[in-house]
Amino acid sequence: MSKQVVGLKLGASRLTAARLEVNGSAELLQLAESPLPQGVIAGGEVRDVPALAEALKEFFRRHKLPKRNVRIGVANNRIGVRTIEVAGIEDPKQLANAVRFRAQEALPIPIDQAVLDFQVLSESANAEGQPVRRVLLVVAYRDLVQAYIEACRLAGVRLAGVDLEAFALLRALTPAGPPTELAPDRSALVAVSVGSERSVLAVSDGTSCEFTRILDWGGNSMTIAVGRALELEIQEAERVKIELALQGDTVPEGLTPERAVQAREALVSALQAFGRELVSSLQFYQGQPDSLGIREIVLAGGTARLAGLAAELQRLVGVPVRVGDPLVGVAVGKRLRGDSPSPSHAVPIGLGMAV
Repeated sequence: MSKQVVGLKLGASRLTAARLEVNGSAELLQLAESPLPQGVIAGGEVRDVPALAEALKEFFRRHKLPKRNVRIGVANNRIGVRTIEVAGIEDPKQLANAVRFRAQEALPIPIDQAVLDFQVLSESANAEGQPVRRVLLVVAYRDLVQAYIEACRLAGVRLAGVDLEAFALLRALTPAGPPTELAPDRSALVAVSVGSERSVLAVSDGTSCEFTRILDWGGNSMTIAVGRALELEIQEAERVKIELALQGDTVPEGLTPERAVQAREALVSALQAFGRELVSSLQFYQGQPDSLGIREIVLAGGTARLAGLAAELQRLVGVPVRVGDPLVGVAVGKRLRGDSPSPSHAVPIGLGMAV
């Protein structure tokens, strides 16, 4: 039975949605995007619930989106993700209790202040013949999630679920199809959604999320760098950043060639900080037991549209980097409504694929 789902990303500067029809496979029917006033969401948390509710009402009305079966994503450093092993338990209820108990040990969030979810990634047997389950555990502060839920309730939006943006990102950027046999030399896919304020990093072994982290760096860092270098207001600096790109010799309107060089140097300097954050995060991941070698970094998010970003990051990080295709796991409806698909739609598409 087919079902329509709306995946909704609530970012610091924009609301972005994807409406999909899911029936075994997923078909993209509509994309929508609108700006969100500054300060309503900051640091991955809702700062003004009534303002977000009003913005959601207007967003759904303007784009004629259905308010049922909506899935939202969250991305915040107050969310813990761990992979644990639970042995010797057959009963599903006992497994849930065991996972909850282990969560208190594995994650620094008081259970009475948290919402918890888990997924069994694999099952095997130990030397004693007992079942061993590898479990992906997610724990978030209740107040963090509740603020998003309350804003949606006030807007008349009926939620089908709340997901991690990291999971949605991997879902959208991983080709659809049956899982292949894992090769002994398999490597990790690193997906990075670069937003305006922050970036979401997710590492996959090809079947599940192995590691995720929120990086406090976004495209605004480059805009601010250009503004400071050229003494421009933020809106003008944003225009110059987009026209300038990270590689090449384009001279944006209103700049001399010398000032264009100065602005591009500011862009590259700002991006170096992001490169260091990526390297540090990947080194931390590879310090974990059973970690994999890095195959490539795949970019998504609005900032991924900046020309030259992937090539410059590849130079800085020393790992192949490309811009991801958010349509790799979905079919596109013949009458696709709304915006043209872009890397900024990866997370909402991934949210809509989860049924």
